[in-house]
Amino acid sequence: MNPSPQHQFLPGSPVYALCMMLGVVIGAVFWYRRAKGQSEMLLIYLGALIGGFAGAKVAYLLAEGWLEWQQPDRLLRWATGKSVLGGLLGAYAGVEWVKHLVGHRSSTGDAFAVIVPVGILLGRVGCYVNGCCLGRPVAGVFAMRDVHGVTRWPAPFVEGAFQVVILAIILLLQKRGLLRDRLFFLYLAAYGGFRFAHEFMRDTPKIWLGLSGYQFISAATAALGLFMIWRRTKSMQAVG
Repeated sequence: MNPSPQHQFLPGSPVYALCMMLGVVIGAVFWYRRAKGQSEMLLIYLGALIGGFAGAKVAYLLAEGWLEWQQPDRLLRWATGKSVLGGLLGAYAGVEWVKHLVGHRSSTGDAFAVIVPVGILLGRVGCYVNGCCLGRPVAGVFAMRDVHGVTRWPAPFVEGAFQVVILAIILLLQKRGLLRDRLFFLYLAAYGGFRFAHEFMRDTPKIWLGLSGYQFISAATAALGLFMIWRRTKSMQAVG
């Protein structure tokens, strides 16, 4: 099986690191203002960060990291590789775990539904600058050249556009009071579905039935989002 071309250029650009840190800082400021002195809310955000970084690493290793065993720089690849999808699932798990520990009962998902698209958008800007998370080699008006002169599908730009659109939708729903306490799950469902389809245009290794490991994680992410929307809606209808 051919190694993944996704990590031809390993994350090392200062701009890449800056975009990641900027996303974390923006999220922290937003969350601090929302917390209004509630210490448990800050712990919840910390749980999201820790869970997100852990999930991003585990998902990358499961999706493609194991395919890079024979690469001479495999340790560096394993150290730097990460998955946005895994980060989402890990962050959700981290939040729920901390909320259980501190006894926080109210929903926090609507706030995270605003933070997450901004963070991922900044991350994709870093991907473009760094030359990672590449699209498949294609020709046509939408193709962009990488540093080797290969024309590729502009995967980071397409995903960035998705983040802008879904953020606008979430803000509109939030303003109109629709899908209250379910907006993060809407994001999971939408992003999982988008990533499953978009993976066909990304240059990731296909491991089974012509699908990449990220597509299996995408399907799980979308399924979780849809299930939690149904479950939360049912619970709210029972109370109301």
